[in-house]
Amino acid sequence: MKLHKESKGTITVATILFVILGALAIYFLKMWSLLIILPLLVIYSLVFWFFRVPNREILDHKENVIAPVDGKVVMIKEVDEDEFIKGKAIQVSIFMSPLNVHICRYPVSGKVIYKKYHPGKYLVAWHEKSSTENERTTVAVESLTNHKVVFRQIAGYVARRIVFYCNEGDAAKAGHEFGFIKFGSRMDVFLPLDTEIVCKIGDITKGGLDVIARMKDN
Repeated sequence: MKLHKESKGTITVATILFVILGALAIYFLKMWSLLIILPLLVIYSLVFWFFRVPNREILDHKENVIAPVDGKVVMIKEVDEDEFIKGKAIQVSIFMSPLNVHICRYPVSGKVIYKKYHPGKYLVAWHEKSSTENERTTVAVESLTNHKVVFRQIAGYVARRIVFYCNEGDAAKAGHEFGFIKFGSRMDVFLPLDTEIVCKIGDITKGGLDVIARMKDN
């Protein structure tokens, strides 16, 4: 199984803790040490599972808006996007549990025209205010259909590290990686009002594969 590059530090710390706690359990508990070692082994395995990189065949897209992450659609709503669009947009929010793949992908193809990191709070990721008050990043892409699409990584109560690798001027390719969030979080996508939304609240998405909306080609 391939592991994400962001796993290195976390897995190193997890390995050290597992060895130390396992050794202490064996030394002090002898035959009863398995009561400690087995739960530790489950947790240790989950750390590796969290950082997995699945093999996915990413297709080329123009009008399609692709799910940027694995997770569950928790919001589809008309909102005011005040940071970049500065007007009405359709917000599609996808919540990621700690068990989901946490690779963040471009929802559309085009050109990156804006990026910004915002420090903030750590409200639970499904809280509506987390979109504007939590630690987050905002990226905007001028799509191949000549629309401005904004998407936002949002840290949750557990997630305390957001990374994004894109820069203004970069080519964005729908379904391809642009960042990563550790341990539970949310991602919002802001789309033009005339976008055809093809997902619904409660849908389970696969990042890079599932189509969540379609935009008209201007």
